[in-house]
Amino acid sequence: MRVTGTGHASMRIDTAAGSILCDPWVNPAYFASWFPFPDNSQLDWETLGDVDYLYVSHLHRDHFDAAHLKRYVAKKATVLLPEFPTSEMEDEFRELGFTKFLKTRNEEVVELDGGLKIMIQALTSPTDGPIGDSSLWVEYDGVRLLNQNDARPTDLSVFAELGHVHAHLLQFSGAIWYPMVYELPQSAKTAFGKQKRERQFDRTWRYIDDLKADHVFPIAGPPCFLDDELWQFNDIFDDEGNIFPDQSVFLAEYAKVGGTNGIVLLPGSVAEVTTSGATTTHPQPVEEFFANKVAHLEEMRERKRPIIEAEKASWRHPEVDVLKELKQRIEPLLDESIYLAKGVGGPVRFDLVGYDGDSVESIVVDFPGKQVRPYADEKVRYRFRTERALVEHLLHIGEVDWVNSLFLSCRFSAARIGQYNEFVYAFFKCLSTERLQYAEGWYDEHERAVDAEDITIGGWTVQRRCPHLKADLSRFGIVDGDQLTCQLHGWRFDLPSGRCLTSVGHKIRAHRVGEEPAAAEVPQASQPSS
Repeated sequence: MRVTGTGHASMRIDTAAGSILCDPWVNPAYFASWFPFPDNSQLDWETLGDVDYLYVSHLHRDHFDAAHLKRYVAKKATVLLPEFPTSEMEDEFRELGFTKFLKTRNEEVVELDGGLKIMIQALTSPTDGPIGDSSLWVEYDGVRLLNQNDARPTDLSVFAELGHVHAHLLQFSGAIWYPMVYELPQSAKTAFGKQKRERQFDRTWRYIDDLKADHVFPIAGPPCFLDDELWQFNDIFDDEGNIFPDQSVFLAEYAKVGGTNGIVLLPGSVAEVTTSGATTTHPQPVEEFFANKVAHLEEMRERKRPIIEAEKASWRHPEVDVLKELKQRIEPLLDESIYLAKGVGGPVRFDLVGYDGDSVESIVVDFPGKQVRPYADEKVRYRFRTERALVEHLLHIGEVDWVNSLFLSCRFSAARIGQYNEFVYAFFKCLSTERLQYAEGWYDEHERAVDAEDITIGGWTVQRRCPHLKADLSRFGIVDGDQLTCQLHGWRFDLPSGRCLTSVGHKIRAHRVGEEPAAAEVPQASQPSS
């Protein structure tokens, strides 16, 4: 099995039975904040993109690079789709011109042509990527590889049970905005950053120890920051609190815990992996490359400067009435939200800095009040400060995921009272009805330690959440005779039997009002999830 490094979390896997390109990312992401490091833009992507299969782990834009996929990846490639809760990934691929898909089932091994085997583990909580993350396991001729990339499963036993793994590729560096953007004294930022950096490594060591693969490849980071405004986030200033260590730092830290099997892939590096070892060739010496890291970054900064400036020039949309648009887009979602709104529990304030760099418009998303309104001098537990132009752009393009855009850009500052609140970011990741309904249903199913909730509709008592994607049937359910239709996605159910008429395996719990439910239909109390 040949593994060619193509930058960040991307690689091309070649076997005699077929080739797989994974997570190709080249263009800047998140408001031109993140770039792949080392630079991979000068690889021969015409050749690299001519593959049999394409796998993208999730929709974060440092993994799903739409412009690059459209231009360079052969549309004859079969897309290996994780079993995610929504159709967003497939929809995006189809828009790019891909027509061949293999819809995998979670943790189910599939044998492709020529004896090539794959398995995809999909993680589907609202906190996994943008509604989903995944890992890819590959086997050919006795050689096994796990591309874990960014995914954070509870354990790796499902992969270990398939046989000894020879190549384990996983994330080790930061991919978040914390603690850099928080309005804290520098000493506190450094202390929190040091803790996060250590936790990142500890998590990586745990995964490595769980799988015990022959060879470990650090991938999926770090990004580099080439905009002058963000340059300080690069790990080149001997800052022990920087959360973006590079591959050379990984090797040094790994050695401290006894690791001797680490292999770094530069863009263009090739590793030939067998059951008995791995031979790697590089386009240039790895140690020499990282010894000259600052020079490489400075050269990239000048070369990419026109790209950054062009993107910045596209963000302003003064014709957008931000308050009006936010009310129109967010208030209907607040009305639908139960778990997320309760979880946030208070107003969230956005301070929008005008084009002049001084004027500020403050807008509140009031979760308890279910409204978007001007700030009224009240205390808020979460506050964000960013350029008005960025929010104008998000509204102009109809962005449904502010985490996978504004927040990961690090082009904002934040302040909070109290502990981190995952519901704040979960909500702003779900600015569409489909995403919000899924997140609400997930929390309904996983966070409650009591019996599932029922509703009465059309003379029937039915479970509140659609078995498909957890839509709220009190809002989207319609009963016609003995059939219920969920209008969110058009799925139909036969109520007397509970059988789904649209797909296999999604039974609904239902009984006529005034009749006792069948014994098997009485929900049993479950234990709280961890």
